[in-house]
Amino acid sequence: MGMHKEVTFAVCPISDAMFETMKGITFWENPWITREDLRYLKVGHCGFDRMDHQGELVVHKVIAEEVLEIFRELFQRRYPIEKMRLMDVYGGDDNSSMEDNNSSAFNYRLIAGTNRLSKHGFGMAIDINPRYNPYIRPDGTGGVIVEPKGSEEYLNRSEKNPYFIKEGDLCLELFRKHGYTWGGDWTTVKDYQHFQKNQEGILQSLEVLQ
Repeated sequence: MGMHKEVTFAVCPISDAMFETMKGITFWENPWITREDLRYLKVGHCGFDRMDHQGELVVHKVIAEEVLEIFRELFQRRYPIEKMRLMDVYGGDDNSSMEDNNSSAFNYRLIAGTNRLSKHGFGMAIDINPRYNPYIRPDGTGGVIVEPKGSEEYLNRSEKNPYFIKEGDLCLELFRKHGYTWGGDWTTVKDYQHFQKNQEGILQSLEVLQ
């Protein structure tokens, strides 16, 4: 049994101090999303050590309450999430965050290997335990590129691992229940860590970018 400590679940506006740390790192002035569109979430999570930890996320305001609900249920049911730190801690570097197995959401960045804005750039996507649930894409020569580095040993998804997101997993069930799509269902690439919400009106500008 893990140790229980007091954790907070709350949806908050982006404070002045937080916005100052985000600017030029995870937030860049742009025509599609503003500070007012984002919310700071305080969420508890059960760590790999089975102890309670206070986590943080930034997401779009339209999904803030449901994301809070998802993580509250994951916490109550002791679903293991190792880390949940803001992307600013990693200087906005997605690879550094993934290699540290950090679960995260908003980061104004491009999709790896493309010039298209990621749905993370809208605060409409969340990655969970990325080291154990890697992003896999073709390298153009018949092989694959695996991100983050060090996750190659987790490519066999039929193996038993308590941190794998796959069919029957509680995290997958809860996100699907709230209308999210999962990168593990994609065909050309696989993104087992990734959940996204295609909210009408919010992501229309993505089509323009693409």
